[in-house]
Amino acid sequence: MINSSIVFLPVNDINRTYRFYHEILGLPVFQKQGENLYIFDTGYGYWGFCQYDDDRAPLSGNKGVCLSLNLNDNEEVLSRYEELKDKVEIYKKPSRHPVFPVYSFFIYDPDHYLVEFQKISS
Repeated sequence: MINSSIVFLPVNDINRTYRFYHEILGLPVFQKQGENLYIFDTGYGYWGFCQYDDDRAPLSGNKGVCLSLNLNDNEEVLSRYEELKDKVEIYKKPSRHPVFPVYSFFIYDPDHYLVEFQKISS
């Protein structure tokens, strides 16, 4: 039986990534492996970021990678936005998606991965 999941993504600077996800977003570090890999606990799965030695480029920008964190309600989405808006690069302010039952906002991480804070309605 599967009990969790993990996604590994390449980054340019693991220390900058650590500061962003742990110190700014507040994700707990599940595990550090060596000097170039951090795994963060998102609550229901894990995101791993690795600074590879082979100059592997991040899968960000127009490649369509979006990392989403589901929150408890719309008020928490707004609260997180207010908390982060002056600390990170904002891609899109809080709004309702025109097609899907989602209220969210988007930010960029240091490697330009798109990170979404959302509430999915039932």
